Formats: sequence, C-alpha cells, structure tokens
Amino acid sequence: MSRDQILAKVRAAISDATPQLQRRAAAEARVAKPSRSAPPLQRVSRPTQELIEVFKYELGRQSANVIEAQGSIPQSIAAYLQEAALPPTLRCGSDSRLTRLQWRDAPTLALQHGPAAAQDDIGLSHAFCGIAETGTLALLSGPENPVTLCFLPDTHIVVVRRSDIVASYEDAYVRLRHLLGERRMPRTLNLISGPSRTADIGGKIVIGAHGPRRLCVVIDNTN
Repeated sequence: MSRDQILAKVRAAISDATPQLQRRAAAEARVAKPSRSAPPLQRVSRPTQELIEVFKYELGRQSANVIEAQGSIPQSIAAYLQEAALPPTLRCGSDSRLTRLQWRDAPTLALQHGPAAAQDDIGLSHAFCGIAETGTLALLSGPENPVTLCFLPDTHIVVVRRSDIVASYEDAYVRLRHLLGERRMPRTLNLISGPSRTADIGGKIVIGAHGPRRLCVVIDNTN
C-alpha cells in the first residue's frame, strides 16, 4: 500500500469536513507560533544564581559530579580525572567551543577527535542547554558532538555554559527553535540526567548498563 493510499484511509476514518488547505494553514500557524504548555515549576522560577544551585542539586541527586570552572576548563577536567584515577585521554567531536579551549593549560591531557570507539574510556561533549527543573543536559547530535560519546565511553564529561542553563524544558525548546529555526531539528536530541542506569532486571539499580557509569558536568563560568 502506498503512502497516499494510507493517508487517504486515515482521512476517511477521521471524516474531517475541513478543507485540506485550511487544515494545512492551521498546522503551519501552530508551527510558526508554538504555544507553551505550562509555566515553569515554581521552584525553578528563580534568579540566575539560585537556578544554578537547583541545577547542581538535581544533578548531584542523580549521582553526577558537578564542577564550576572558575578558570581553565582543561585544568578543571585534568584535576577531575586525576582525582578519580582516570586516564588522561579524551575523545570529542569538532565542536569549536571545545576545540578552541586552551588545552595547553593541561599538558597531561591527550585530546582525540571523532566519534567514540569501543576502546575509548572518556568522552567529552558540549551541551547546548542545561535544564534546572530536572538537572538535565540537552545535547544535539552531529559531528560537533557525536552521539556515540554519550553512550560508549565509561565516563562522559559534558561542558555547559552558565548562561545556557534555563529553568524548564519549555525554555530549552524555545532556545532550540531559536538556534536552529522553526523547521529544522537535529537528528537526535539527547536528554541526559545523571549516569546511565536501569532497574529492568529484578528491580535492582544497575549503573552503566546502557551508557557511562560516570557523568561529570563542567559549568563554564566565563560568560
């Protein structure tokens, strides 16, 4: 059965007497001016500094490590890896916000580029947005931040700018539309809240079953 035949059956089942052009115009109007479904929760309707604290609290509650980088981000990452006794080799994509960092400030680190491979221990990504409501990182797929970095390495380090931390999911989607336009979306929008975990087997929490066992969030305070 062809696509047109399938859609014809759907239209017949709906029995909508509204002309197709009118329905299309109504749909395009909704896309052009999307409405917010609900206001942010009261607990995240706060000044910026309090919002950052909520973001950090929610991430910590989900077993993530949070670092507020006061100076060099590479030095902050190097210190975290050393303290956690982790190898100093990281894999990241082509995101210019990461590649233009002053990596010479942390000469012990070795930075590799491209999608993650099975042997990579540490992935490094940049989140376009952080959501305080649930302590969630929003990452856009693409060569800048390959999706494999979110799943293959045992440790995932994510850098997010302080100015990109918002209150709610609604705020995050507004930013996404502003960044990419009304009619473009990334192939994947990954929402990450803490290390990977599951309780599918026997109701017991298992960390790292489907992704990283460790999540470190570095808040970039430079802007």
